Amino acid sequence: MPTRDPDGIRRVTDAKALSAMANPFRSRMMDALKVDGPSTASGLAQRTGQAVGSASHHLKVLAEAGLVEEAPDLAKDRRERWWRLVDPGTRWSRAEFADDTAALTAAYAAEALTLQRQFERTQEWNANAASVPEWDAAAFNSQNWMRLTPEELGELSGEIVATLLRWSQRTVPDDGQEREPVFVFARGFPAQP
Repeated sequence: MPTRDPDGIRRVTDAKALSAMANPFRSRMMDALKVDGPSTASGLAQRTGQAVGSASHHLKVLAEAGLVEEAPDLAKDRRERWWRLVDPGTRWSRAEFADDTAALTAAYAAEALTLQRQFERTQEWNANAASVPEWDAAAFNSQNWMRLTPEELGELSGEIVATLLRWSQRTVPDDGQEREPVFVFARGFPAQP
């Protein structure tokens, strides 16, 4: 049974789930399910630019890892198969895998993929920001240097994650305003200038 933090986010503790998330297509599919909600394999294939058979395979891998599940209540007929995320989000700590080489390797691979995708999204935004001045004026970037203990960094992390979760899990107001998906990421780690 997966472990969930008090905020409902799944704490990934096994190599199978980490390995499943370390694939670019599967990662994009999970993002699409997070942003757009439940979907069929054909809908995800179209959204992520892959063949339907490939999307079905990746969904099977994600389901075996306990990251997605079928949503039969959404099907219009017996042939249609809908999928949804099992959890509102995932997190992991490489420190928890010190005794499991396979899980530690998968954790590094998943982390590397996440970082690569964050970098690519930032590059794409920078290349296109001028075409949407209203969003360019609202977008932000923050970089700060602090002197912290590991415990203080953990406290700061909790505060930032709680704020992001509050905004991502809120009920979207029905006020007629059009809202776009917005990607926000933060990292904190020891470093030198």
